[in-house]
Amino acid sequence: ERAYLERVKSLPCSVCKAPGPSQAHHIRQDCAYTCIALCYECHQGTGGIHGDKTMWKIYKMDEIQALNVTLKRLTEI
Repeated sequence: ERAYLERVKSLPCSVCKAPGPSQAHHIRQDCAYTCIALCYECHQGTGGIHGDKTMWKIYKMDEIQALNVTLKRLTEI
């Protein structure tokens, strides 16, 4: 699981495409393989998933769409 998380963190943000390294957002804490690569702002910033979700609204994204982007990028590495 650690190696997988490190690969996710190496990706650009799955919402705004900011270059990596990123943070790994867990959709569910007990599911290590459902992590999304997010920049600080899209993750923990005021406009992030743990804030008012402004960045997510601007890019018209939800967690499943962002997970899809992360998984697609992981298969392209």
